[in-house]
Amino acid sequence: QVRLVESGGGQVQAGGSLSLSCSADGRTSRIATMGWFRLPPGEERRLVSSITRIPGNTGNTYYADSVKGRFTISRDNAKNTVTLQMNNLKPKDTAVYYCNAVVVALNGLEYDYWGEGTLVTVSS
Repeated sequence: QVRLVESGGGQVQAGGSLSLSCSADGRTSRIATMGWFRLPPGEERRLVSSITRIPGNTGNTYYADSVKGRFTISRDNAKNTVTLQMNNLKPKDTAVYYCNAVVVALNGLEYDYWGEGTLVTVSS
């Protein structure tokens, strides 16, 4: 089991910045990837950004096209945290943001764990 606790979020004007942080505890040694999804009003939840946990290197990252150049994901393996720095925020970034961790079990099966979500509101 892995528990994810999110912090950050809130309300900001367009062009502003926010930082989301997610802390994992539990069976963190089996976490392969951590990332952030978002659920905009009336839409489906989609992956925003993710980063792999590869000891000894910076980790492979993914960004949705809509956030490339504005969002930066980073992780601290020692602290089991992942941070999403969001700059130049736009009203379309308004959503509930969920932290996600993909755990690979010893049998090779993958399991998703989710945080409770944190609301980001960007006003124009």
